[in-house]
Amino acid sequence: MDEKDKLEVFESLTRQTNKVFFCYHVETDEITFLNNAFNRMWGRTKESVMANPALILDSIHPDDKEYILQEYSQLLHGIIKHNVEFRILKPDRTTRWLILDPYLVFLGKGRTYIAGLVDDITSVKNNISNLEKFGAKKNSVLEILSHDLAGPLANIQSLTDILSETTAEYANAELDNVIRIIRESSARSVRLIRDFVQQEFLESSNTDMVKRRVDLVKRIQDIIEQYKEGKNHIKKDIRFTSSTDKFYVYIDENKFMQVINNLFSNAIKFTPENGIIGIDLVEQEDSVLITVKDNGIGIPKRYHDELFDKFTRARREGLRGEPSTGLGMSIIKTIIEWHNGKIWFESEENKGTTFYIEIPKI
Repeated sequence: MDEKDKLEVFESLTRQTNKVFFCYHVETDEITFLNNAFNRMWGRTKESVMANPALILDSIHPDDKEYILQEYSQLLHGIIKHNVEFRILKPDRTTRWLILDPYLVFLGKGRTYIAGLVDDITSVKNNISNLEKFGAKKNSVLEILSHDLAGPLANIQSLTDILSETTAEYANAELDNVIRIIRESSARSVRLIRDFVQQEFLESSNTDMVKRRVDLVKRIQDIIEQYKEGKNHIKKDIRFTSSTDKFYVYIDENKFMQVINNLFSNAIKFTPENGIIGIDLVEQEDSVLITVKDNGIGIPKRYHDELFDKFTRARREGLRGEPSTGLGMSIIKTIIEWHNGKIWFESEENKGTTFYIEIPKI
């Protein structure tokens, strides 16, 4: 295939694809190439943008503009970029999610180009958002079920012990057998609930890390809302505060939100009815600080030094006999460290517990 044939094949590809092909001359601030897919994706003619490249930046969603400028600066400094996700506002004010793969091409002095591909991933992002909402709903339902089912079953276990002692003097083998069946059945049911909920969390934590840019305020709000729907069941005062309306961080969304969910569910288990559970998010200079606080029974001092150990003795039943479910604290600590963050806590018996998570902004 000679150069002419290669060029014809490329031109045919750029005409037929739904992806935007582009080339930008850095020194002259000129867009030297755009294919026709741009018209459909942006809702503007490519000629208008090639005549005024500033329209591209103007079309980027306000929440993503600083992020795109930062990615552009890093690309010019030789940092490789892939799968850059951002939003644009079309002239009709609809929002579209796009993914960009840019490449820096240096052909000599005054001949620096950025070329690449842009694809529309709006449908994919909407589907992911729906899946995340269902996932958050599933997690909160599992915790509420664990709370409402495991507690009474554990009470039944305790009552059978009392009943066994009370009826021992009757020496009735049939009665003793019935009490044994009740005790073993309730114990088996508690184990099933524990194993099922634990497996759900562990499956999420064992997958590969995939970090992406996430609005942490919105994701925490989603979790809070799911629990508030079950407020009549868990009977707690749930609060959320944030120093900003929106805050973007790079996290593995599934794993990190499982950590938040698990800390929150632990607070539910160890806080009495009508107690207060709060999550606070504070933006700091180079990091974000997340606080999960309750006014529950606290963690005994003897467990403080080993709480994050893999085989800790600190696992306890909840106030209503709920089994220890979800991610172990050692796994939670590992996930936070995967995000280059740190986790610590303060706790006093009969006054409550506060967990702190700090992760870098980038």
